[in-house]
Order: sequence, then structure tokens, then C-alpha cells
Amino acid sequence: MILTAILPLRIIGWGGNTQSFTISLANYYNVLQQTNSTGLITVNYGYARYGTSPHPDQVAAHLAANWVRYDKGRTQYWEVGNECYGNWEAGYRIDQTKNQDGQPQIITGTVYGTHFQVFADSMRAAAAQVGNANIKIGIVLTSSNDVGNNSGVSNWNHDVLSAAGNTADFFVVHNYFTPYNDNSSPATILGTPIPVTSSMMSWVKTSVQGTGVTQKPVAMDEWNIQAVGSSQDVSNIAGLHAVMTLGEVMKNQISMASRWDLANSWGNGDDQGIFNNSSSNGGAEPNAPIWNARPAFYYMYFFQKYFGDRMVSAVSNTSDIVSYGSSFSSGEAGVILVNQGSGAHVVNVAFNNFSIGANYYYYVLNGGTDNAPFSHDVLVNGVGPASGATGGPANYASIAANTAAVTGGITVTVPAYSVVYLVADKK
Repeated sequence: MILTAILPLRIIGWGGNTQSFTISLANYYNVLQQTNSTGLITVNYGYARYGTSPHPDQVAAHLAANWVRYDKGRTQYWEVGNECYGNWEAGYRIDQTKNQDGQPQIITGTVYGTHFQVFADSMRAAAAQVGNANIKIGIVLTSSNDVGNNSGVSNWNHDVLSAAGNTADFFVVHNYFTPYNDNSSPATILGTPIPVTSSMMSWVKTSVQGTGVTQKPVAMDEWNIQAVGSSQDVSNIAGLHAVMTLGEVMKNQISMASRWDLANSWGNGDDQGIFNNSSSNGGAEPNAPIWNARPAFYYMYFFQKYFGDRMVSAVSNTSDIVSYGSSFSSGEAGVILVNQGSGAHVVNVAFNNFSIGANYYYYVLNGGTDNAPFSHDVLVNGVGPASGATGGPANYASIAANTAAVTGGITVTVPAYSVVYLVADKK
């Protein structure tokens, strides 16, 4: 089975607002074009709750449909609402004295699932008018057990799916993996991708089976870590976590993974942005160039370049080393080795059921010596950022791979808290 992890761009913005704290719709489309990215647009569901017309769901759905018409087929993937079950979202709680269609004060899965059908019908009709026959609309689910109290909302997945049936094209989940607002250690952070991704998919499948609807593709269209206090978000460790998450995305057959977010605010290193933001927003990293890339960018870049077309089984006999194997349609075979441990490991790699050629090639990415164990730097085959800078080398795309002959075996040293991306020649 061919598994694909795409990294679409998901940006929160408001129409024509060009102020520095947001992004205009026109600039959103420009960013997609300039970065060769796939877009996913989230339409405003909350207005179906807090609107004061006799049928706020229909009005909100009409506005969403108008956006689809304006888009004119540029966007295939859409989502109705964002984390609609949460008490932090507009529409979670409404003023019933202003509501005219008898909605409850606190949102329920049944209300959202019923409204979703109205949105989907309107948006698909609009898509047909502009020739976008391939529009796909996602429905918001929880990523973990919601049978108990979840911000005042219980049984969200069951009630949403029961009300919406098979109306959705895909299921939407978010996951921030680590304990909220915790000064997490490397061990805590790197201990999350495998069990958390697996349990999340198990929960979604259980929810689907419990309501009798059809299993649809799953989009994890927000993910990151939420550790704070030691610059974890902008560190080499966040890069390792990103690699493991992408590997687990493949393994668990998640159809889309979209990292939150492109750019944010420095916050003394509690910054989930992949790039350093503009100083005009008051959120730039001190002494770092604007749009300077964080370590996670480099780890994901090399994952995209050196993970093949198909995931294949990869087994490690060392608990510190997590491995993700792949094969290429052009015939090569590869493996990504993640060292979660604080010490280096010498790893012997054996490819079974592949005819390996004469040479193998690899990149080693690891952190620097600053802010241990949460280095702000990443070295690519020993090449780091410019003096005084953070992140990685500016010439990362042109750094030559390490090369060795297969004769005598494939052996690589995987430094502490590092990743090796290795590809072997075809015969």
C-alpha cells in the first residue's frame, strides 16, 4: 500500500485584513502559490450557532458556499469549523434569548452533526456551479476518548457521526501530543509519537464502528508539541518529534498531516512556528533573521526528500533507535533512524528482500551545544547555521550526502538526539 503524508498549509486569516497579526485571503492564495503548497480552508461554523436570524445554520452555510464560489476550484479540501467541541471556540455557548431556532446553550455533537449536513449540501452545490467536482469536506472529531466530560461536551464523536451519517468526506482531528503547558523533558516529548498516534487512530475507528458509518480518511490538520519553558518548540528535539510523528502518520495510515504553524510569536522560545515571524508583529526571535527556519523545518525537509514512495517494515533491536523503512519506485531502499537517547549508537543496517547496489548515501542531522538538551541549532552532516545564528545551514539543499560502499556492510553512527536519513543504491 502506498502511503502519503502531505504537509498542506493551513492559515487563519480574515478576508481583506492586511495587518501584521493576520493574513489576508489574497495573501493566503499567494503563499500557496509561492510555496507550492496544498491549501485546506476552514469555514466559519460558529455563526450557525450565534447568528440571530430564524435559521442561522442556513445563513452560515450560505456564507461558506459563497466562499467556495469565490475560490473557483482552487481548493479541494475544506473543513466545517475548528475544534467545535471546545469551550474556547465561538459558538460553544450561545445567548439563547437571541437565538430563534431553539438551539441549546452549550453545543452538542448532535447539533454540529445536523448542521454539518446543511453546510455540506450548500458547499457542494456551490462547488458544482464553479466546476469543482472534487471538493472534499471534513467533519470535526475528537482525538481521544470523549465519553466523559470534555469541556462540558460528552459523547462528541458518537453524536456527531450519528447525526451526520456518511455526509463527510474525511474526519478531522488535532493533536498536540505532549502534556499541556508542561516543561517536558526530551524523554517525555519523544515518548509521545508512537503511543499517542496509535491511540488516536484507535479512538477514531472505535467511534466510527460504534455508529455504523463508513470509515473515511483521517486528516490530522493540526499537530505539534505543547511543551513550554525550555525552548522545546524551537529545538532540535522538536525536529526529532516531527520525524517520528510523520513516521507514525504513515504507519497508522493517516491521510494528511498539517503541522501547526507557519509562523507565530517567539514567546521566549515557546514558539510553534516553523519560521521566525516578522518583528512588525512584535514576535520575532532576537538576533535571528526574519523567516529564519526552526530546526523542525530541516528535519521535515529531509524526511520529504529521503523517504520513498512506500513504507516498508523496519525493526530496531535497540530501544533508543526508532526506524522507518521505505522503498522507492525507482528501485532504491531507505531507512530513517531516530536516536531518542542521550548517547550515540553505532547501527548496522541490513536490507532484506531488496537487491542492494554498490553504495549507500546518508545525512546526519543533530543539535548543537547550545541550550542543552534543547538546542536551537541543527547540523546537517556537521554543517550548522552561520555564526551567531540559530536554526540550520543556509545551504542545506546543496550539502553533499555522506557516501560509503556497501561492501563489508552498512554501518552508521547515530549521535545522541539525532536522525540519520539513509538510502541504498539499487542493484
